[in-house]
Amino acid sequence: MQYNDSSMTPAGNLQLIESMINQAKNKFTENGHIYLIWGWTVLICSLGHFILLQLYNMQTASQIWMLTWVTAIYQIVYSIRKKKKEAIKTYTDDIVGFIWLTFIVSMVLVAFIIARAGVSYFTLFLNPLFLTLYGIPTFLSGIVLRLTPLKIGGISCWLLAVLACFIPYDYQLLLLAAAMVAAWIIPGYALQSKFKKQQ
Repeated sequence: MQYNDSSMTPAGNLQLIESMINQAKNKFTENGHIYLIWGWTVLICSLGHFILLQLYNMQTASQIWMLTWVTAIYQIVYSIRKKKKEAIKTYTDDIVGFIWLTFIVSMVLVAFIIARAGVSYFTLFLNPLFLTLYGIPTFLSGIVLRLTPLKIGGISCWLLAVLACFIPYDYQLLLLAAAMVAAWIIPGYALQSKFKKQQ
């Protein structure tokens, strides 16, 4: 049986493959949702922690960070559902996914090391350390996704990490909140806007 479709020549096949690759490369699947969820969660926890310490002098103020566990569970459920619905997964998605996986592993390891060494010893340097870690995946994601707000957000985290080394712990929480606005909330809305324009 002979197939006479002229488009199915070697040159036609090559053009079709090239157009499919370009479509996959240009398909923007990051909608900013996770950046926004985490940005707002950490912002609320930072400001809440600061207010509870400053206005109410609560010794258990740090328990507000338990909210991050709720967000983590939500992210797992959301990511599983999103993965099932995805029609196409790009190489960019894989890279960004591995960047953030590296970040999560680093955060868990740092938390474990600090817990083993004694939290009180590291208290003054906890937030500068976390700000430094926040900056790494944010900046790299900005490079991969070619999104300037993420690059600026990552650099902002690093600058705030340096500043945090020179101010008391309570006020470092305000820098953490500022970092979330710069690194995850503003870029999150930028990603959301870019995603909606593509749809």
